[in-house]
Amino acid sequence: MTTLHTIIKEIKDVPVSRLEELYQFVHSLTPRNKKTEDIRKKILSFGGAFSNMDENDYNEFVDHTKQTRKNLFNCNVDL
Repeated sequence: MTTLHTIIKEIKDVPVSRLEELYQFVHSLTPRNKKTEDIRKKILSFGGAFSNMDENDYNEFVDHTKQTRKNLFNCNVDL
């Protein structure tokens, strides 16, 4: 049975130019982690999305968003 130590020893011999390919392959073996990483990248792509907005406009946007959420989710539901 192959051990983790044996695999790591083999990885040390992989040329630097092929490490990205190896990394992608390893992650392809664990699709759940790859999916999580894809979602993480999509979320982080929004980082700084409001950085070019001046402070007053940003505050107005936040207040409007809070009010909209309050109006949308402030209702009684009879079950």
